Amino acid sequence: MSGSRKKRLFDIIQIGYYGDWVSRGFDLMIIGMILTNLFIAVFLTFDNAKPYRELLNTIELITVIVFAAEYILRLITAEYLYPESKKGVAAVRYMVSFNGIVELLAFLPYFLPVFFPSGAVAFRMFRVVRLLRLFRINAYYDALNVIGDVIKSKRDQILSSVFIIMVLMVSSSLVMYNLEHSVQPEVFCNAFSGFWWAVSTLLTVGYGDIYPVTAAGRIFGIIITFLGVGMVAIPTGILSAGFVEHYTRMQAVKEHSEESDIRFVRLRVEEGHPWADCEVRELPLPPGLLIAVIHRRERVIVPRGDTVILEGDNLILGGEGYQEDLGITLKELVLKEHNAWVGLRIRELDISRKTMLVMIRRGDRMLIPNGDTKLENGDILLLYTKKNIRDAMEVDV
Repeated sequence: MSGSRKKRLFDIIQIGYYGDWVSRGFDLMIIGMILTNLFIAVFLTFDNAKPYRELLNTIELITVIVFAAEYILRLITAEYLYPESKKGVAAVRYMVSFNGIVELLAFLPYFLPVFFPSGAVAFRMFRVVRLLRLFRINAYYDALNVIGDVIKSKRDQILSSVFIIMVLMVSSSLVMYNLEHSVQPEVFCNAFSGFWWAVSTLLTVGYGDIYPVTAAGRIFGIIITFLGVGMVAIPTGILSAGFVEHYTRMQAVKEHSEESDIRFVRLRVEEGHPWADCEVRELPLPPGLLIAVIHRRERVIVPRGDTVILEGDNLILGGEGYQEDLGITLKELVLKEHNAWVGLRIRELDISRKTMLVMIRRGDRMLIPNGDTKLENGDILLLYTKKNIRDAMEVDV
Protein backbone atom coordinates (compact mmCIF):
# COMPACT_ATOMS: atom_id res chain seq x y z
CA MET A 1 0.00 0.00 0.00
CA SER A 2 1.41 3.39 -1.02
CA GLY A 3 2.11 6.06 1.58
CA SER A 4 -0.61 8.42 0.30
CA ARG A 5 -3.26 5.70 0.36
CA LYS A 6 -2.24 4.57 3.82
CA LYS A 7 -2.38 8.18 5.04
CA ARG A 8 -5.85 8.58 3.53
CA LEU A 9 -6.92 5.33 5.22
CA PHE A 10 -5.62 6.71 8.52
CA ASP A 11 -7.63 9.92 8.04
CA ILE A 12 -10.79 7.89 7.36
CA ILE A 13 -10.61 5.67 10.46
CA GLN A 14 -9.76 8.62 12.72
CA ILE A 15 -12.40 11.01 14.04
CA GLY A 16 -13.61 12.83 10.92
CA TYR A 17 -14.04 16.57 10.45
CA TYR A 18 -17.24 18.02 9.06
CA GLY A 19 -15.80 18.40 5.55
CA ASP A 20 -14.59 14.79 5.29
CA TRP A 21 -17.85 12.93 4.79
CA VAL A 22 -16.18 9.57 4.16
CA SER A 23 -14.51 9.68 7.56
CA ARG A 24 -17.66 10.99 9.23
CA GLY A 25 -19.66 8.19 7.62
CA PHE A 26 -17.18 5.63 8.92
CA ASP A 27 -17.46 7.05 12.45
CA LEU A 28 -21.25 6.97 12.33
CA MET A 29 -21.17 3.38 11.05
CA ILE A 30 -18.94 2.24 13.93
CA ILE A 31 -21.10 4.04 16.51
CA GLY A 32 -24.19 2.46 14.95
CA MET A 33 -22.63 -1.00 15.24
CA ILE A 34 -21.71 -0.39 18.89
CA LEU A 35 -25.31 0.59 19.64
CA THR A 36 -26.51 -2.47 17.70
CA ASN A 37 -24.30 -4.70 19.87
CA LEU A 38 -25.74 -3.06 22.97
CA PHE A 39 -29.29 -3.68 21.73
CA ILE A 40 -28.51 -7.34 20.96
CA ALA A 41 -26.88 -7.89 24.37
CA VAL A 42 -29.95 -6.46 26.13
CA PHE A 43 -32.61 -8.03 23.89
CA LEU A 44 -31.16 -11.55 24.15
CA THR A 45 -31.86 -11.52 27.91
CA PHE A 46 -35.63 -11.60 27.21
CA ASP A 47 -37.48 -14.90 26.69
CA ASN A 48 -39.34 -13.64 23.62
CA ALA A 49 -35.97 -13.12 21.85
CA LYS A 50 -35.56 -16.86 21.16
CA PRO A 51 -37.20 -16.78 17.67
CA TYR A 52 -34.74 -14.05 16.62
CA ARG A 53 -31.64 -15.50 18.26
CA GLU A 54 -30.12 -16.86 15.04
CA LEU A 55 -30.63 -13.57 13.20
CA LEU A 56 -29.23 -11.54 16.08
CA ASN A 57 -26.19 -13.82 16.39
CA THR A 58 -25.52 -13.34 12.66
CA ILE A 59 -25.73 -9.56 12.98
CA GLU A 60 -23.44 -9.66 15.99
CA LEU A 61 -20.90 -11.76 14.06
CA ILE A 62 -20.89 -9.23 11.20
CA THR A 63 -20.31 -6.29 13.54
CA VAL A 64 -17.56 -8.14 15.41
CA ILE A 65 -15.79 -8.87 12.11
CA VAL A 66 -15.97 -5.16 11.29
CA PHE A 67 -14.47 -4.35 14.70
CA ALA A 68 -11.64 -6.81 14.05
CA ALA A 69 -10.99 -5.32 10.59
CA GLU A 70 -10.92 -1.82 12.06
CA TYR A 71 -8.41 -2.93 14.69
CA ILE A 72 -6.12 -4.36 12.02
CA LEU A 73 -6.36 -1.14 9.98
CA ARG A 74 -5.43 0.89 13.05
CA LEU A 75 -2.37 -1.30 13.58
CA ILE A 76 -1.34 -0.82 9.94
CA THR A 77 -1.69 2.98 10.13
CA ALA A 78 -0.32 3.37 13.69
CA GLU A 79 2.82 5.03 12.27
CA TYR A 80 0.72 8.14 11.53
CA LEU A 81 -0.76 8.14 15.03
CA TYR A 82 2.75 8.04 16.53
CA PRO A 83 4.89 9.74 13.84
CA GLU A 84 7.92 9.97 16.13
CA SER A 85 8.11 6.14 16.44
CA LYS A 86 9.09 3.46 13.96
CA LYS A 87 6.37 1.30 12.36
CA GLY A 88 6.75 -1.67 14.69
CA VAL A 89 7.08 0.49 17.80
CA ALA A 90 4.05 2.57 16.77
CA ALA A 91 1.94 -0.58 16.41
CA VAL A 92 3.01 -1.80 19.86
CA ARG A 93 2.28 1.62 21.39
CA TYR A 94 -1.23 1.48 19.96
CA MET A 95 -1.78 -2.10 21.19
CA VAL A 96 -0.92 -1.19 24.80
CA SER A 97 -2.81 2.13 24.76
CA PHE A 98 -6.23 2.46 26.41
CA ASN A 99 -8.04 2.74 23.06
CA GLY A 100 -6.09 -0.20 21.65
CA ILE A 101 -6.96 -2.46 24.58
CA VAL A 102 -10.65 -1.46 24.46
CA GLU A 103 -10.89 -2.06 20.72
CA LEU A 104 -9.12 -5.43 21.05
CA LEU A 105 -11.56 -6.52 23.76
CA ALA A 106 -14.43 -5.34 21.55
CA PHE A 107 -14.05 -8.38 19.29
CA LEU A 108 -11.57 -10.84 20.88
CA PRO A 109 -13.92 -12.29 23.57
CA TYR A 110 -16.36 -13.29 20.81
CA PHE A 111 -13.83 -15.71 19.28
CA LEU A 112 -12.07 -16.95 22.45
CA PRO A 113 -14.82 -19.51 23.38
CA VAL A 114 -13.97 -21.35 20.14
CA PHE A 115 -10.49 -22.07 21.52
CA PHE A 116 -11.37 -22.15 25.24
CA PRO A 117 -14.94 -23.52 25.61
CA SER A 118 -14.70 -23.80 29.40
CA GLY A 119 -14.37 -20.02 29.74
CA ALA A 120 -17.31 -19.10 27.50
CA VAL A 121 -19.29 -17.38 30.28
CA ALA A 122 -16.36 -15.27 31.43
CA PHE A 123 -15.48 -14.27 27.86
CA ARG A 124 -19.09 -13.28 27.22
CA MET A 125 -18.91 -10.85 30.14
CA PHE A 126 -15.93 -9.11 28.49
CA ARG A 127 -18.15 -8.12 25.56
CA VAL A 128 -19.52 -5.37 27.75
CA VAL A 129 -16.19 -3.61 27.11
CA ARG A 130 -17.58 -2.62 23.70
CA LEU A 131 -19.67 -0.01 25.48
CA LEU A 132 -16.45 1.85 26.35
CA ARG A 133 -16.05 2.60 22.64
CA LEU A 134 -19.00 4.96 22.94
CA PHE A 135 -16.50 7.40 24.42
CA ARG A 136 -15.52 8.08 20.79
CA ILE A 137 -18.49 10.48 20.83
CA ASN A 138 -16.39 12.62 23.18
CA ALA A 139 -14.37 13.74 20.16
CA TYR A 140 -17.41 15.50 18.71
CA TYR A 141 -18.56 17.37 21.81
CA ASP A 142 -16.42 19.82 23.74
CA ALA A 143 -18.85 19.67 26.70
CA LEU A 144 -17.83 16.04 27.36
CA ASN A 145 -14.18 17.00 27.02
CA VAL A 146 -14.63 19.70 29.67
CA ILE A 147 -15.66 17.05 32.23
CA GLY A 148 -12.42 15.16 31.64
CA ASP A 149 -10.35 18.34 31.90
CA VAL A 150 -11.98 19.30 35.21
CA ILE A 151 -11.46 15.84 36.73
CA LYS A 152 -7.84 15.85 35.57
CA SER A 153 -7.16 19.29 37.05
CA LYS A 154 -8.75 18.34 40.40
CA ARG A 155 -7.48 14.76 40.59
CA ASP A 156 -5.23 15.39 43.62
CA GLN A 157 -8.06 16.87 45.70
CA ILE A 158 -10.47 14.13 44.62
CA LEU A 159 -7.99 11.38 45.50
CA SER A 160 -7.41 13.00 48.89
CA SER A 161 -11.14 13.06 49.65
CA VAL A 162 -11.52 9.44 48.54
CA PHE A 163 -8.61 8.47 50.83
CA ILE A 164 -10.31 10.17 53.78
CA ILE A 165 -13.58 8.37 53.01
CA MET A 166 -11.79 5.00 52.85
CA VAL A 167 -10.09 5.61 56.21
CA LEU A 168 -13.43 6.54 57.76
CA MET A 169 -15.08 3.41 56.30
CA VAL A 170 -12.45 1.04 57.67
CA SER A 171 -12.38 2.62 61.12
CA SER A 172 -16.18 2.76 61.45
CA SER A 173 -16.54 -0.86 60.28
CA LEU A 174 -14.14 -2.06 62.99
CA VAL A 175 -15.91 0.02 65.67
CA MET A 176 -19.37 -1.27 64.64
CA TYR A 177 -18.11 -4.87 64.57
CA ASN A 178 -16.88 -4.56 68.16
CA LEU A 179 -20.16 -2.95 69.28
CA GLU A 180 -22.57 -5.37 67.57
CA HIS A 181 -20.78 -8.70 67.20
CA SER A 182 -21.72 -10.02 70.64
CA VAL A 183 -25.43 -9.21 70.07
CA GLN A 184 -25.68 -10.07 66.33
CA PRO A 185 -22.91 -12.60 65.62
CA GLU A 186 -24.71 -13.90 62.54
CA VAL A 187 -25.04 -10.36 61.07
CA PHE A 188 -21.75 -8.72 62.13
CA CYS A 189 -19.79 -11.94 61.80
CA ASN A 190 -16.52 -10.27 60.81
CA ALA A 191 -15.00 -6.91 60.00
CA PHE A 192 -16.11 -7.19 56.37
CA SER A 193 -19.77 -7.20 57.50
CA GLY A 194 -19.09 -3.97 59.34
CA PHE A 195 -17.40 -2.59 56.21
CA TRP A 196 -20.53 -3.32 54.13
CA TRP A 197 -22.63 -1.48 56.72
CA ALA A 198 -20.15 1.45 56.67
CA VAL A 199 -20.27 1.71 52.88
CA SER A 200 -24.06 1.71 52.70
CA THR A 201 -24.30 4.22 55.55
CA LEU A 202 -21.55 6.66 54.53
CA LEU A 203 -22.80 6.73 50.95
CA THR A 204 -26.36 7.34 52.24
CA VAL A 205 -27.70 4.21 50.53
CA GLY A 206 -28.88 2.34 53.62
CA TYR A 207 -30.16 -1.00 52.27
CA GLY A 208 -31.42 -2.07 55.71
CA ASP A 209 -30.01 -5.60 55.50
CA ILE A 210 -27.47 -4.80 58.24
CA TYR A 211 -28.20 -2.34 61.04
CA PRO A 212 -27.25 -1.88 64.72
CA VAL A 213 -29.62 -2.90 67.52
CA THR A 214 -27.66 -1.85 70.60
CA ALA A 215 -27.92 1.68 72.00
CA ALA A 216 -24.19 2.32 71.51
CA GLY A 217 -24.34 0.96 67.98
CA ARG A 218 -27.29 3.18 67.05
CA ILE A 219 -25.66 6.29 68.51
CA PHE A 220 -22.49 5.51 66.56
CA GLY A 221 -24.61 4.85 63.44
CA ILE A 222 -26.20 8.31 63.73
CA ILE A 223 -22.76 9.92 63.96
CA ILE A 224 -21.49 7.99 60.93
CA THR A 225 -24.62 8.91 58.93
CA PHE A 226 -24.04 12.64 59.50
CA LEU A 227 -20.36 12.25 58.65
CA GLY A 228 -21.31 10.34 55.50
CA VAL A 229 -23.47 13.20 54.22
CA GLY A 230 -20.56 15.63 54.67
CA MET A 231 -17.91 13.32 53.23
CA VAL A 232 -19.87 12.56 50.06
CA ALA A 233 -20.39 16.29 49.57
CA ILE A 234 -16.63 16.94 49.47
CA PRO A 235 -15.95 15.44 45.99
CA THR A 236 -19.11 17.12 44.71
CA GLY A 237 -17.89 20.50 45.93
CA ILE A 238 -14.45 19.94 44.41
CA LEU A 239 -15.92 19.16 40.98
CA SER A 240 -18.33 22.11 41.20
CA ALA A 241 -15.43 24.44 42.00
CA GLY A 242 -13.50 22.97 39.08
CA PHE A 243 -16.32 23.71 36.63
CA VAL A 244 -16.65 27.27 37.96
CA GLU A 245 -12.89 27.84 37.55
CA HIS A 246 -12.92 26.39 34.05
CA TYR A 247 -15.74 28.59 32.74
CA THR A 248 -14.37 31.64 34.60
CA ARG A 249 -11.07 31.09 32.80
CA MET A 250 -12.85 30.80 29.43
CA GLN A 251 -14.81 33.99 30.14
CA ALA A 252 -11.59 35.81 31.07
CA VAL A 253 -10.15 34.90 27.68
CA LYS A 254 -13.11 36.56 25.97
CA GLU A 255 -13.01 39.68 28.15
CA HIS A 256 -9.28 40.32 27.73
CA SER A 257 -9.06 39.82 23.97
CA GLU A 258 -10.20 41.54 20.82
CA GLU A 259 -11.64 39.78 17.77
CA SER A 260 -11.59 41.33 14.33
CA ASP A 261 -12.05 40.50 10.67
CA ILE A 262 -9.01 39.28 8.72
CA ARG A 263 -8.37 38.48 5.05
CA PHE A 264 -5.74 36.45 3.26
CA VAL A 265 -4.32 35.88 -0.21
CA ARG A 266 -5.42 32.76 -2.07
CA LEU A 267 -3.02 31.00 -4.43
CA ARG A 268 -4.23 28.05 -6.48
CA VAL A 269 -1.61 25.49 -7.51
CA GLU A 270 -2.55 24.66 -11.10
CA GLU A 271 -1.13 21.90 -13.30
CA GLY A 272 2.54 22.56 -13.99
CA HIS A 273 2.92 25.04 -11.12
CA PRO A 274 6.54 25.05 -9.83
CA TRP A 275 5.33 24.52 -6.27
CA ALA A 276 3.47 21.29 -7.10
CA ASP A 277 4.91 18.19 -5.35
CA CYS A 278 7.19 20.38 -3.21
CA GLU A 279 7.34 20.35 0.57
CA VAL A 280 6.37 23.54 2.41
CA ARG A 281 9.92 23.96 3.75
CA GLU A 282 11.22 24.06 0.15
CA LEU A 283 8.97 26.90 -1.06
CA PRO A 284 10.67 30.24 -1.90
CA LEU A 285 8.37 32.34 0.28
CA PRO A 286 9.42 35.95 0.84
CA PRO A 287 10.04 37.13 4.43
CA GLY A 288 6.81 37.84 6.32
CA LEU A 289 4.67 35.67 4.02
CA LEU A 290 3.55 32.26 5.33
CA ILE A 291 1.08 29.57 4.32
CA ALA A 292 -1.69 29.67 6.93
CA VAL A 293 -3.85 26.78 5.69
CA ILE A 294 -4.20 24.54 2.63
CA HIS A 295 -7.66 23.96 1.17
CA ARG A 296 -7.55 20.54 -0.56
CA ARG A 297 -10.88 19.46 -2.03
CA GLU A 298 -13.14 19.12 1.05
CA ARG A 299 -10.28 19.19 3.56
CA VAL A 300 -8.56 22.05 5.34
CA ILE A 301 -4.94 21.25 6.28
CA VAL A 302 -2.72 23.12 8.72
CA PRO A 303 0.68 22.81 6.98
CA ARG A 304 3.92 21.58 8.49
CA GLY A 305 7.40 21.67 7.02
CA ASP A 306 7.05 18.21 5.43
CA THR A 307 3.55 18.84 4.03
CA VAL A 308 3.59 18.24 0.26
CA ILE A 309 1.79 20.73 -2.02
CA LEU A 310 -0.39 19.01 -4.63
CA GLU A 311 -1.91 20.21 -7.89
CA GLY A 312 -5.35 21.70 -7.28
CA ASP A 313 -4.50 22.89 -3.75
CA ASN A 314 -5.65 26.34 -2.66
CA LEU A 315 -2.97 27.94 -0.50
CA ILE A 316 -4.11 30.62 1.94
CA LEU A 317 -1.18 33.02 2.41
CA GLY A 318 -0.80 35.78 4.98
CA GLY A 319 -0.82 39.03 2.99
CA GLU A 320 -3.18 41.50 1.31
CA GLY A 321 -6.88 40.78 1.43
CA TYR A 322 -8.59 38.56 -1.14
CA GLN A 323 -12.12 37.18 -0.92
CA GLU A 324 -13.63 34.12 -2.51
CA ASP A 325 -16.07 31.54 -1.23
CA LEU A 326 -14.01 28.55 -0.07
CA GLY A 327 -15.90 28.11 3.21
CA ILE A 328 -12.88 28.72 5.46
CA THR A 329 -13.70 30.64 8.63
CA LEU A 330 -10.76 32.61 10.04
CA LYS A 331 -10.58 34.79 13.12
CA GLU A 332 -7.99 37.11 14.57
CA LEU A 333 -7.52 37.15 18.35
CA VAL A 334 -5.40 39.90 19.99
CA LEU A 335 -4.03 38.94 23.43
CA LYS A 336 -4.12 41.73 26.00
CA GLU A 337 -2.04 42.00 29.17
CA HIS A 338 -4.43 40.15 31.51
CA ASN A 339 -5.54 37.48 29.05
CA ALA A 340 -5.49 34.01 30.65
CA TRP A 341 -3.53 32.61 27.69
CA VAL A 342 -0.56 34.97 28.14
CA GLY A 343 2.45 32.98 29.39
CA LEU A 344 0.93 29.59 28.51
CA ARG A 345 2.23 27.11 25.95
CA ILE A 346 -0.03 26.05 23.07
CA ARG A 347 -0.57 22.57 24.53
CA GLU A 348 -1.82 24.11 27.80
CA LEU A 349 -4.64 26.16 26.24
CA ASP A 350 -8.34 25.53 26.89
CA ILE A 351 -9.13 25.45 23.19
CA SER A 352 -12.04 23.82 21.40
CA ARG A 353 -11.49 20.62 19.43
CA LYS A 354 -13.13 22.42 16.51
CA THR A 355 -10.58 25.26 16.61
CA MET A 356 -6.99 25.25 15.37
CA LEU A 357 -4.32 27.86 16.02
CA VAL A 358 -2.55 28.20 12.66
CA MET A 359 -0.35 31.30 12.98
CA ILE A 360 0.94 33.89 15.47
CA ARG A 361 1.81 37.45 14.52
CA ARG A 362 4.36 38.80 17.01
CA GLY A 363 5.47 42.30 16.12
CA ASP A 364 6.91 42.12 12.61
CA ARG A 365 7.36 38.35 12.74
CA MET A 366 5.01 35.55 11.63
CA LEU A 367 5.30 32.34 13.69
CA ILE A 368 4.00 28.86 12.91
CA PRO A 369 2.96 27.57 16.37
CA ASN A 370 3.79 24.22 17.91
CA GLY A 371 2.97 22.70 21.28
CA ASP A 372 5.93 24.38 23.01
CA THR A 373 5.26 27.88 21.66
CA LYS A 374 4.64 30.26 24.60
CA LEU A 375 2.13 33.07 24.05
CA GLU A 376 3.07 36.65 24.93
CA ASN A 377 1.22 39.89 25.60
CA GLY A 378 0.31 41.58 22.31
CA ASP A 379 0.40 38.40 20.21
CA ILE A 380 -2.13 38.29 17.37
CA LEU A 381 -3.45 34.74 16.92
CA LEU A 382 -4.94 33.45 13.68
CA LEU A 383 -7.55 30.77 14.42
CA TYR A 384 -9.26 28.39 12.03
CA THR A 385 -12.58 27.35 13.57
CA LYS A 386 -15.60 25.25 12.66
CA LYS A 387 -17.51 26.43 15.72
CA ASN A 388 -19.68 29.51 16.10
CA ILE A 389 -18.05 31.90 18.56
CA ARG A 390 -19.92 34.83 20.02
CA ASP A 391 -18.90 38.25 18.67
CA ALA A 392 -16.59 36.65 16.07
CA MET A 393 -16.66 37.75 12.43
CA GLU A 394 -16.76 35.03 9.77
CA VAL A 395 -14.31 35.63 6.92
CA ASP A 396 -14.71 33.97 3.51
CA VAL A 397 -11.23 33.65 2.10
